[in-house]
Amino acid sequence: MVRNNFHMDIKDLKEDVVKMIEKVENLVEKSVEALLNKDLELARKVIKLDDDVDEYMYYIEEKAIELIALQQPMAKDLRIIFSVSKIITDLERIGDFCVNISKETIKIGKEEHIKPLVDIPKMKDIILDMLKNLRSSFILEDASLALKVGKEDELIDNLYKDIYSDILTMIHENREYINQGTKLLFVGRYLERIADHITNICEKIIYISKGEIIEIN
Repeated sequence: MVRNNFHMDIKDLKEDVVKMIEKVENLVEKSVEALLNKDLELARKVIKLDDDVDEYMYYIEEKAIELIALQQPMAKDLRIIFSVSKIITDLERIGDFCVNISKETIKIGKEEHIKPLVDIPKMKDIILDMLKNLRSSFILEDASLALKVGKEDELIDNLYKDIYSDILTMIHENREYINQGTKLLFVGRYLERIADHITNICEKIIYISKGEIIEIN
């Protein structure tokens, strides 16, 4: 009975992580939506919503510590608990980057964008797709899907390079674009870092599934 309860605790812990992934998905979507629509109220809402992500991380962290202390898990169970403690840290950092995007949006305010924002929403769409598949790979402990998701980070890197090149060219041609151009570069960089953290999580899922420590890309 004790071990049955323990396996239920592990199941609950994984479900908590899935909920945290969903919270982060919501922040990614809303932070970029706020930028595209110059919705400063939504940007402020994202900043507040991140507090919930932080609190959820501490909640999961405490549950994981308690399981290790009380149950002394072995083998795969220990891998799951150890990996969860790392995964929630990456998810919390993704939330922080969404806050950073929202802060840049507030600084830009209602200014007309210096260029049509094409690559940034593309990055957002790929990241949301990565997070959706990340969620599935975590639930199923599917190492091959996690590897596939992690490799999509290269798509984000390439889009960020395009943004960087385009905006630097615009700034070179018109110095008045420096202020907003720099902020948009930061947004691109934050999205690129979000994809990096997703890749980190994919590596942890592979570790849970196979017990192998690998580095994607």
